[in-house]
Parts: sequence; C-alpha cells; structure tokens
Amino acid sequence: MTTDIKELAVAGVKSLKKGPQAIMPLAHGSSEMADLLSRNESAFLPRVGDLVSGKVLSISKNGVVLDIDGRLTGLVRGKELDDESGEYSKLAIGDGGEATILELENEQGMLELSFRQAGHRKAWDYLQKLFESGETVDAKIIDANKGGLMVKVGNVEGFLPVSQLTTEHYPRVEGGDRNRILERLKTYVNQTFKTKVITVKEQEEKLIVSEKQAWEKEQNELLSRYSLGSIVEGVVTGVVDFGAFVEFGDGLEGLVHISELAWQRIDNPQDIIKVGDRIKAKIISIDDGRVSLSIKQLAPDPWRDVSAKYKVGQVVLGKILKMSPYGAFVELDSDIHGLAHISELTRKSIQHPSEVLKVGETRNFKIISLEPGAHRLGLGLVDEDSPAEPAALVENPAQPESEVKTESLESV
Repeated sequence: MTTDIKELAVAGVKSLKKGPQAIMPLAHGSSEMADLLSRNESAFLPRVGDLVSGKVLSISKNGVVLDIDGRLTGLVRGKELDDESGEYSKLAIGDGGEATILELENEQGMLELSFRQAGHRKAWDYLQKLFESGETVDAKIIDANKGGLMVKVGNVEGFLPVSQLTTEHYPRVEGGDRNRILERLKTYVNQTFKTKVITVKEQEEKLIVSEKQAWEKEQNELLSRYSLGSIVEGVVTGVVDFGAFVEFGDGLEGLVHISELAWQRIDNPQDIIKVGDRIKAKIISIDDGRVSLSIKQLAPDPWRDVSAKYKVGQVVLGKILKMSPYGAFVELDSDIHGLAHISELTRKSIQHPSEVLKVGETRNFKIISLEPGAHRLGLGLVDEDSPAEPAALVENPAQPESEVKTESLESV
C-alpha cells in the first residue's frame, strides 16, 4: 500500500454511494473509498488537481453532481461552474464531462470538483494547438482602446493590436489623431474577425491574435492558382489617396497603387476611378498574401511613340497642373506630362514657380529634353517677348541644374 493510500486510510476518507440519491455523507465504516483501499485499487485513487471524467447525475441550483466511473461522486458548484472552454455550459443529465478535483471530500462527503479549472485547461490547450497549427479562428470584438481591439476567442479574452489589422480595417486617420483612431476602432465592437493566434502564454493569461496574418494565410492559399502577369477582373471596393482596392476571384483583394492607375500623372485617384467600378488589371507583385495590381500596364504606353509627336526644341502649349518648390508639372496632352524646372521659368531669381505661373493657366513651353524610356520630358517657359527663344538658364542654389533631367514625374 502506497504512502498516499495509508494516509487516506488513517484519515478515514469517506465517499458517497453510487447515484444521485446519496446526498448526505456516508458512515465511516461504509466508505466506498475505504472499500477501494481494501481492494488495493490504487490505480483509481484520485489526487487533488487530477482531471477526472464522469456522467451528469443531477443538475440543480446547488450545482451539478457527477458520477465518477460508478465508484465516486463529485459536486461542481458556484464559480466553479464557469467554463472558459464553453464545453459544459449546456450539460444535460446523462452527458459526459471532465472536471478538476479541488478537494477529496467536501462537507457533503463528495469530491469537490471544478469545471472552471478543467475548462481553463481545455481552452488554453486549444489555443496552443491553434498557435502551433496556424489555423484560422473567429475572434469576437468586445471593446477597443487606442492600441487595438479586445477580443474573445471562445470564452478566452485576448488582444488584437492595431498593427495586426488588415488594410480594410486599419484606422487610417489623417494626422494620426488618436481620438479619431479610437472612434474608428469602436465601430468594430460586436463584429467577428477571422484571426490567427500569434501569442499564447497561459500562465500570464496572455492571448494575442492577428487579423493580418490570417488574411495573408488565406490569401496565399487562394493565390496559388495565380502567377505574376495574370490578368484578373474585379470590382473596386475602396479608393484611398494612395490608390484603389480591388476584389477579384474568390474574395481575394489587391491594391492598384496610384502610380499604376494610368500612364499620366494623377493627384487624386477618385478623379479616374470609383467604388463599384468593374476593372481589369494585371498582377505585378505577390508578397506574403499582398497583391499589387496594375491597370495602366493593360493599356498601350503613350511614351513609346512620344518621339513621333514631340521633338527637342519644339515650342508647345501646356497647361499648368501643379507646382512644387522646384518646378511646375505641365500637361501637353491627356497622356504626356512634362516638368518645367524652376531654373527654366525666368531669367530672374525666384523662390517658387507661383511667382511666374498659375495652376490651370496655359503657357508656351519649349521642349529641352525628352527621355521616352524614363517617361521624362523637360520644359522651359518661353519668354512672351521672345517666343522663339526659351528663357535663359538661371542657377537655383536650392535645386542643381542636373536635376532638370533626372527629376521623375512620379517622385511627387
């Protein structure tokens, strides 16, 4: 007989008769535990902390009584009925369940059991398996703070940081106003996001999930049927200052960057594309589930034949589209735009192109450089008093002359 068995025998540990009718403690001489000891069935003798399986004998306001293998009876009551795994919240008589032993004998002579501790273990074991497998799981949003979203996975509370949100849900707020970010995050409360478990620490009760990684995993699986250069057809689901989001295939999403919307320079994507538009695009990049698309690459490159239309030295009429400290962007036609560097606008020393030009006006310019392969065209403002000659070059200390030819239209 082991030391534990001897201790139990000396203590005269009692047990209940089988069945729900045994509510009062048994007499010392008729203890089923003593009977187990006498038969030396040490393999069945429980310990505090053990996880035991049983069947529900009765359910009442006082708790749930379990029959443990037809030999012992246990009681689950009070806060110990709470269950993080959610497995025991709807038990019925005859159902099986597992519970953790808190005491070998309570005041009623039963094992004192806990669904709460058993459920806690099951819940965190399940989360650990999700972490190891990378499987996607639903997370319900229950609250928000300025750092992210509080979530529930099953009955376990966790956290979804702002940095782990998908592009669709990331709170892009002008100026990064934290109060406005919080307002946006609170709109997600009571919604359910597909997430991936990225941190599980049971001892600290720390659970962190990522919507972004779950999205990337799903995207990668679906994207396996596509390759670079594939042509897709989809619907514009969002337009932002840096481009447009397009949904295609089986719920896949890609981004058409502003620079890939059209060959000409664009200041605001909404000028040429709207939510709900059906478009065709070319896949130009696939990186960790993120898809980059191009609309312009499905259209002929107007710069390919630009030399047949424009020549160096030619005087052309151009419309001022936008100005920056180093020059003005000029539209020659709907496809071809050029840059008039500040040093090519006047003989005088000026600090900004607005001193001699206005956005929206049309002026005569002379083409001073043409690089079709780089999509660059340099212009010089023609002096109105001498239309046949471009303005003389005036050095601008803030912008070297060499930048006239190297400045890209897409750098702004």
